[in-house]
Amino acid sequence: MDPTPRLELPADLPADLVLPSTVEGTAVHELVIKKSRFIARATHVESVEEADAVVAAVRKELWDARHSCVALVVGQRADRQRSSDDGEPSGTAGVPMLEVLRHRGLTDVVVVVTRYFGGVLLGAGGLVRAYSSSVSEVLDRATVVAREPRVEVVLETDHASAGRLENVLREWCHVHRAVFATPAYGTGVELAVLLRPRDLASYDQLVASETAGGTVPVVRGWQVSDIPA
Repeated sequence: MDPTPRLELPADLPADLVLPSTVEGTAVHELVIKKSRFIARATHVESVEEADAVVAAVRKELWDARHSCVALVVGQRADRQRSSDDGEPSGTAGVPMLEVLRHRGLTDVVVVVTRYFGGVLLGAGGLVRAYSSSVSEVLDRATVVAREPRVEVVLETDHASAGRLENVLREWCHVHRAVFATPAYGTGVELAVLLRPRDLASYDQLVASETAGGTVPVVRGWQVSDIPA
């Protein structure tokens, strides 16, 4: 018979929480289609204001371009979305770019695609394909970061046991994609781990085994963590 679980998930953690991913840093990629240059830049941002600053910087840097079209998605639940055709025919740039971000399940990212006109008209369909492809290809080159809920679990131990227990917990964290926090030293030693909700029981059993049941971890809460995909 399995032992009775000693730990429970935080009451405010939704059981079915799925969060959009994001990108790390900035990725840049250029396409040339019928002599027109499409320079795509995908950048991680934390707010709409930060995204606006990125757009402004691109337009200042590439001031001689005819168009710098924009799509952005911001917010933990991807609840703030915006796009701009920047002078291209309505619906041929910003919205197709935004659809790529939605399809990829991304948030906290702004994409700017700057076009240098090459003298050959692409038509509405050609523009949609060009701007969509620009975003898809720059995202293919970006570092995607998954966002997952992590439960914070802490335990107290004495200084004599801390070193051995820390090594065991670090090894477990490596296998289970958990995050081992910096130990806090005082009269005792506090060891904290950020782990996936589904691994809570496994972690509890490990601690029980390594401490002969003498140490019971405490669930302190939960947070959203960025995990390289």
